[in-house]
Amino acid sequence: MPAYSTNMRLKFPILALTLEIITIILFAVFVDYDDGKHGGHGAHNTTHHDEKTEQDPLTLYPMFQDVHVMIFIGFGFLMTFLKRYGFSSVGLNLLLAAFALQWGLIMQGLWHLEDGKIKVSIFKMINADFSTATVLISFGAVLGKTSPVQLLIMTILEITIFGINEHLVAEILGANDVGASMIIHAFGAYFGLAVARMLYRPALRNSHENDGSVYHSDLFAMIGTVFLWMFWPSFNSAIAESGTDQLMAVTNTYFSLAACVLSAYAVSSLVEHKGKLDMVHIQNATLAGGVAVGTCADMDIGPFGAMIIGFVAGIISTLGFKFLTPILASNLGIQDTCGVHNLHGMPGILGGIAGIVAVSQNKVSCHNYLSTPAISHLRHSSLRSAAMQGAALASSLGFALVGGTITGLIMKLPFWGQPPDQNCFDDSIYWEVPEEEEEEEGEESLAHRDQKAEA
Repeated sequence: MPAYSTNMRLKFPILALTLEIITIILFAVFVDYDDGKHGGHGAHNTTHHDEKTEQDPLTLYPMFQDVHVMIFIGFGFLMTFLKRYGFSSVGLNLLLAAFALQWGLIMQGLWHLEDGKIKVSIFKMINADFSTATVLISFGAVLGKTSPVQLLIMTILEITIFGINEHLVAEILGANDVGASMIIHAFGAYFGLAVARMLYRPALRNSHENDGSVYHSDLFAMIGTVFLWMFWPSFNSAIAESGTDQLMAVTNTYFSLAACVLSAYAVSSLVEHKGKLDMVHIQNATLAGGVAVGTCADMDIGPFGAMIIGFVAGIISTLGFKFLTPILASNLGIQDTCGVHNLHGMPGILGGIAGIVAVSQNKVSCHNYLSTPAISHLRHSSLRSAAMQGAALASSLGFALVGGTITGLIMKLPFWGQPPDQNCFDDSIYWEVPEEEEEEEGEESLAHRDQKAEA
């Protein structure tokens, strides 16, 4: 690949400014302030519109801030583990998130026009942040191997496809996915994996000298983990109906995350040499409980049920990092830099399955007071709802794999400025990087993905 192809001086500014100008024009045509009567909490369910929605349009603002912190700090710092890619991990995370939340508001809002306008509310801003999360999950799968131009192309295509799938799942199928295990986590993970497969680099098959961490880069990544772990209850409960449902979503996520930490630590010690803990597992698998409980976060599954989900998620995520990631790379050509399959993909599917089971068992709400005929009707309805949950999971995976494959083929075109193999996982190809101190690098260098402890 010619060296000059990575020059971003014209292609990146032109693309970035063009996309922003187009977005501003679309905002001028379609977007307006919310009038306080629509688009509030529960805006996608007309049965919950009442005068309370008008009282305080900022009721959801604390939840919005929590989700915002997750998007910009949590996801950004979680990806700083690479020893020479910290600028890109945090910096490109900011770039993609800033564009994605604008484009996401348009792509989601076009399905819910009111008098020809998208009425911006805190609720819609939270959903825009949710759409942004899908892109950042996919970004993790191709981290270090793509240019800023490629990533902007991925963002605009992925959010467009995400908007279609979300409308199908939430509005047409009527599936319950309040914490978005299926439509965000599973979708974002498998979309990113499909892109990664299309961008496969044979030269990176045996890893890369920069595809690893040093002590301080892993510590920075742990900052992202802690922020995500702390605020995940807000993520799963932000769009739940206020009151009991929202409290239930917070509680279930709280306990699922806690149980997940214990199982992730235990399995990490079990599978590593001499029982040592692997920071890769701790940074990622400890969050899998938040992903897996998302679909049924607002369902009456009981705190113990949430803990079981988190416990299982921590196990499968840790085992995925230890055993499955190398298999995907060597046998299927899927070079998953951040292991999004283990943190978001498999736990997202687990969450979808848990949602199917919960809905089939009438766990959406308590119905003990119903008469026998009503219970019989409810059981029939529950089976249908479970089928819709299954269809929602299949839809999310299908849109992700097909959309990711097409997007990856487009991103593979040779004029997007992708880095040569020897410059992957290196900030200096796209950033002005200050002089680094090298004296301790040799002894600090760690093999982040395939570390082998000495006997």
